[in-house]
Amino acid sequence: MSKRSHRVPKVGAQHAAPLHAHPISRREFVGDVATGLAFTIVPPHVLGARGRGRLAPSDKLNIACIGIGGMGANDVRGVGKTENIYALCDVDERQGAQSFAAFPLAKRFKDFRVLLDKEGKSIDAVTVSTPDHTHTVAGMLAMKLGKHTRIQKPLARSLWEVKQLEDAARKYKVQTQMGNQGHAEEGTRLIREWVEAGLIGTVREVQLWTNRPIWPQAIERPLDEYHTPATLDWDLWLGPAPARPYHPAYAPFKWRGWWDFGTGALGDIACHSMDASFWTLNLGYPTRIEAESTKLFAETAPACSRITYSFAAKGGRPPVTVVWRDGSLYPPRPPERASRTRSRPRVAGPRSRSCGATAVSIRRARPRSPIPTPGPSTRADSSGSAMAAA
Repeated sequence: MSKRSHRVPKVGAQHAAPLHAHPISRREFVGDVATGLAFTIVPPHVLGARGRGRLAPSDKLNIACIGIGGMGANDVRGVGKTENIYALCDVDERQGAQSFAAFPLAKRFKDFRVLLDKEGKSIDAVTVSTPDHTHTVAGMLAMKLGKHTRIQKPLARSLWEVKQLEDAARKYKVQTQMGNQGHAEEGTRLIREWVEAGLIGTVREVQLWTNRPIWPQAIERPLDEYHTPATLDWDLWLGPAPARPYHPAYAPFKWRGWWDFGTGALGDIACHSMDASFWTLNLGYPTRIEAESTKLFAETAPACSRITYSFAAKGGRPPVTVVWRDGSLYPPRPPERASRTRSRPRVAGPRSRSCGATAVSIRRARPRSPIPTPGPSTRADSSGSAMAAA
């Protein structure tokens, strides 16, 4: 494997300064967690129709959804349960067919620039669920128009793009959210509760692994020619990416392994599997990163990688090492399971919890720790993580 090591310079505070407080009108986007919790404890008669689950059309937010196939279809359905799906946009009519059919009264668009230009005054908030390479351009334009914006994970393709989105949210004073549904699920919360209760001792190491990529990568650019499907506007799909002919090796779905469009396995799933570790252990920024991989390709992510992050001691906890593996790489078996013969580790089982699309396995706990054993429903996929206790 090729190996690269990089020391990360110290930076300022881990989180950017909070947005300045500003008045929130009736039609502003109120999907943040704090507001949601507040609603759950206010008597229904105070909230009126919204508290009783009945909304007048004038009380609903007008939502524009950009990218409505795949995960975008889930976002449309979720928002459509409580708000008004005002406009739908997708560059591929076939990919967007399910959402178009579910909300036939919504205005239809292929180009999100046209959507925001024509309907901007009527829209309250925007969801962006396009391929990674168009997250920033769509999100920036929406925020520039003062629209509250939710962007699917990963937020962007580069740290520079993330910084641009962060600055725009602050400048235009809009409510924003990155789609990371795993953070709201029980598994993530339980891991934090177990660690804070001391059930697994002092955590010094976290092992993360995934079955991704589940799409082609570690390949060269295809040279054979294909006709662009009649339902797809290829130029709009490319967006800010360099021009290239259409090929089914890119779309739909297979774009994740191409650096011009996606972020590989790390960008796709690490936001889920690393979430519990960063939240529970308050890791902050790493002091050192060491990356190893199989053969490198100019335009696509490698077949496998192993990345080791070193985090300094903080808040009374010792230094922590986090090891990420993707492709066919898996962590070594815990000593107590070393005698078992399996070609691949079992992701879920005793002392495991599902966490979004991943399963989290507590690798070593204190003797007789009262950690509940979940049932077989925790088996999600071949992704997972393990925390090693002192």
